[in-house]
Parts: sequence; structure tokens; C-alpha cells
Amino acid sequence: MGAYLLRRLALLVPTLFGIILINFAVVQFAPGGPVDQMLAELRGQGGSAIGRMSGEGGGEIRAPSGEGGGPAGSYRGARGLDPAVVAEIERAFGFDKPAHVRFFEMLKGYLSFDFGRSLFQGRPVLDLVLEKLPVSISLGLWSTLLIYFISIPLGIAKATRDGSRFDFWSSAVVLVGYAVPGFLFAILLVVLFAGGSFLQIFPLRGLASSGASDWPFWQRALDYAWHMVLPTISLVIGGFAGLVMLTKNSFMDEIGKQYVLSARAKGAGENRVLYGHVFRNAMLLIIAGFPAAFIGILFTGALLVEIVFSLDGLGLLGFESAIRRDYPVMFGTLYIFTLLGLVMQIVGDITYTLIDPRIDFEARR
Repeated sequence: MGAYLLRRLALLVPTLFGIILINFAVVQFAPGGPVDQMLAELRGQGGSAIGRMSGEGGGEIRAPSGEGGGPAGSYRGARGLDPAVVAEIERAFGFDKPAHVRFFEMLKGYLSFDFGRSLFQGRPVLDLVLEKLPVSISLGLWSTLLIYFISIPLGIAKATRDGSRFDFWSSAVVLVGYAVPGFLFAILLVVLFAGGSFLQIFPLRGLASSGASDWPFWQRALDYAWHMVLPTISLVIGGFAGLVMLTKNSFMDEIGKQYVLSARAKGAGENRVLYGHVFRNAMLLIIAGFPAAFIGILFTGALLVEIVFSLDGLGLLGFESAIRRDYPVMFGTLYIFTLLGLVMQIVGDITYTLIDPRIDFEARR
């Protein structure tokens, strides 16, 4: 197992490098970079002042290759601006250097977890991520736990009652949960219970009420739980369907195996067969996938839900940075998410061996 873990850890470096390189290269061809946006803001605010700054030169300013500007692209927002102003903006954002120089400088900083500073907020990217992380972890953790606590018993019940009326109607509910994404449920819950058109039972935004910081701990905890109800329900409804069917199919596959028939032939009771023999084998894949499921909900599933409920987490941070082309934040969060995802895959493999010691990754060819 030790040699296997070392090989997996060694693969982290080229995997991270490849992902960052591909995304960096793609961004070179994306229009509307931070320099473009700043120039557009200057044109919108400048009026006659910008006209005086531009002097006689009203032509198109050529810019070096950079993220968001395309290779040797021209800044359309630079028309009418003084070339010195454009050059100063490029220097301030770091786009006065060739793309390959910026890429390797970025990688050098990543080795020490220095992700630079946000182009528009002026704060270190790592500080922004650490500030938003508790909100996303809170939402992802409670949602993942509820998904598992609901899906596993429901999947077992469906497996033991396969073909019954309960299985039919529960499958209809699961199908709806599978077909409708979580953010649509979030919008529906807002309309129904957060003052959209009907009731106002739950708050619409945030994880704390105004002035909650001065309340006693138990009151803050209740307020936090009250704010978490709708976002958590949105993620649970949108995420439990796949796990229910995985649990059901895993149990049905194990129930039909020879060792189950042998246990029943020896007079073992149904509960003994189900929870003493089938449960451990059937739950191997499900429990071992918990780390990956948590990361998936944390960094992907919660994105639109955070936006709907105005939760100041990583999803909202990533969305805003993509809209504003805040590249240090975009690439910094991408690096952190990718690293965590790869580490969680290794944790999942370790979990496999803890649940079933018979699994030996060293024997794989």
C-alpha cells in the first residue's frame, strides 16, 4: 500500500501541471480580460478628461498576448485613450510580460501556495479562499451527510422490496430528484417559503441574521440552522437520487450471490443475512465514495445554490471572479479545488482498504 500511495502522490504533480496549463492556454483566447474591463470603465467614467489624456492619438492600441486578450490581440476599449495609460494598466495587472513568463511565475508562486492578489479586490487570493471556505464546507458537509443518511436506508428498503408498490412510488420520487437540478429546487423553495410569492418562513439570504453576532451561542446556532434549511434541502433533493439507485443496485447484486443463498440455507435470519453479510460488501463502493461525493457537492453542486441564496462561499467567489476575469482568483481556486479533488481520490482508495482489507492495490497490474 505504501508504494501505491507514493505512486499516486507522484502523479499529483504532472496532473496539476497539465490542468493548469490547459486552462491557462484556453484563457488566452477568451475575450474581455481585466485590461479590457478596466479600459471600458475608464471610457465610461472619463468623458472629457479621458479625451484630454488621449491627446492626438485616437487609434487602436495594440497589446501583447495576455489572458483574456487573445494572442497579439487589440484592446477594443483602448480607442481614444493615451497609450501611456494603456501601458500603465497592463503593467499594473501584470500583462506587460509574455504569456509564458506569467505562466511560470504563477507556477513558482503555487509551489509555496502564493496565489497572488485579486486584481479587483486587492487582497491575497489565499485569504479570500480561507474566508469563504467555512461557508462552503458547512453547506457541503451537512448536505452530504443528509444525502447519505436518507439515500442508504431508502436504497436498502427499495432493494428488499424490489417490484413492490413502495419501490414503484419511491422510484418516481427518485426520478424527479434525478431529473431536476438542485438550483431549480432552490428557486422553487424561495418562491414558496422565502417570501417569493407565498410564505415567508425562512430567510432569503446569508447564514446569519442582522445583529446575530451579539446573541448568545444557542441563539446563534438556531439562527444558523434556520438559514441553512432551504440551501441544504436544495442540495439534498438534487443529489440523493443517484446514491439511492447505487445503494439499491449494490444490495440487489449482493443478495443474488452464492454466499447469501448459503447463509439462508444454514438458517440465518433475514436481518442477519442482510446486515451481517450483505451490508459490508454492498456498502464498500458507497462509503468509500464519501470523500469524492463531499468534494463534488462542495465545489460544483453548491455553486448555483450559493448564488440563489446569496451565500458568501467559494461558489459565489468563483462565479464573480469568472465574470470579472479575476484571473489570480480563478486559477488559484482551480489549483486548490484540483489538489483537494486528487487528494480525496487517494483518501477514497485508503477508505476502500479500511472497509475491506482484502483489497490490495499493490497486486494490481
